Amino acid sequence: MTNLKETQTEKIYDFLKNLGTEVSILDYIQIEDIDFENAFDYIFDKIYEDGGFDIEVIYYNTAIDYLIRNDPSLRISLNLAYELDFKVENLTSEVLASLLKSNIAKEEFLELEDEITDFFKEINNELE
Repeated sequence: MTNLKETQTEKIYDFLKNLGTEVSILDYIQIEDIDFENAFDYIFDKIYEDGGFDIEVIYYNTAIDYLIRNDPSLRISLNLAYELDFKVENLTSEVLASLLKSNIAKEEFLELEDEITDFFKEINNELE
């Protein structure tokens, strides 16, 4: 990326900081490294590669509460465990809650694709 003005960098910083995701995007990327033509893919890939969507839920009570609120039948979390080849003997409430929370964080981030893409197209147009 080239020739970003300080105001544009601040605008990008504020946008990414305030996206309201489970993941702190700015912990995984450098603004000056973003490819504005493929900004969403770049950001998603960096977060994914660095384990940013791997959210751990610890403590039994916390995990149970999370599962009750988000997957009371355990259908979704058990399906995620199955897809990832977990063995039943390795499943705990913490594992199931972590798998579910990680998956939800990733899905919610994917829903931001249009917003992120449009924002960076606008910034790219300002640079031209």
